[in-house]
Amino acid sequence: MHTDILESLLVSTHRLTRLAATTTGSTTPAAQWRTLSILESDGPMRIGELAAASRVTQPGMTRLLATMVEEELVTRIADRDDSRAWLIVVSKKGAQALAAWRAQLAETLEPWFGELDDADWAALARAAAVLESRLGHDASAVAS
Repeated sequence: MHTDILESLLVSTHRLTRLAATTTGSTTPAAQWRTLSILESDGPMRIGELAAASRVTQPGMTRLLATMVEEELVTRIADRDDSRAWLIVVSKKGAQALAAWRAQLAETLEPWFGELDDADWAALARAAAVLESRLGHDASAVAS
């Protein structure tokens, strides 16, 4: 297995994300962006499922979602399978905020990557495509 390459990739991508987020100077909690990203990729979820996916406690997720609902980044909809439960979905405003945040992160990284040549950009594009193909919507099935 190529676990050393995967470990290096994991460490580098985490460092890249931290660098970009720190450089923006944003005070928005990382948990908010992570929550929006999870909902965008995985679709509507119950609070407990969302907490587990985000690796936070359910009370912590409940507090975070209260703020996000107030800011109209997410909405609650009735769960068709259980009338007592709610599903959390990304609102249009939340999707726009997430897209803007991702664009800001990418722009922030430009100084570190601006001088790459075409071969390096092609390598990064290929790596991104490989990651996306492996981590698409079926990623949770592989992890189980």
